Amino acid sequence: MALMSIDHIVIRVKDLDEGIAAYRDRIGLTLERVGENEALGIKQTFFPLHNGGYVEVVAPLDAESAVGRALESRGEGVHSIVFSADDVAATAAQMKENGVALIGEGAPQVFVHPKSSHGVLLQLTETKR
Repeated sequence: MALMSIDHIVIRVKDLDEGIAAYRDRIGLTLERVGENEALGIKQTFFPLHNGGYVEVVAPLDAESAVGRALESRGEGVHSIVFSADDVAATAAQMKENGVALIGEGAPQVFVHPKSSHGVLLQLTETKR
């Protein structure tokens, strides 16, 4: 059981076109693709980094999505930091045993509740092999 690396960082924005302009045109990252994830209620963009990680910029499809609610309560900014783990289930189980509050236990991805990580939503995902 181990966290291996930061897989990616998710940034929430109100306006996806403005988010693209900021990260591509002003910050200088390369836009790889744009898409929608209806299950999560988001429009998303992906900016790969040279180390294999990436920055994901997301905007809500509707105000009731998790990203929409986070924008309403906390505004734009870092939505989550995503760690790759060699075994998400074992890592999550150890964290829970250590007193960490989890969201979505048993799923292929598990989230660490911000109250357990000083206000930062963390996500665990399987290490890419």
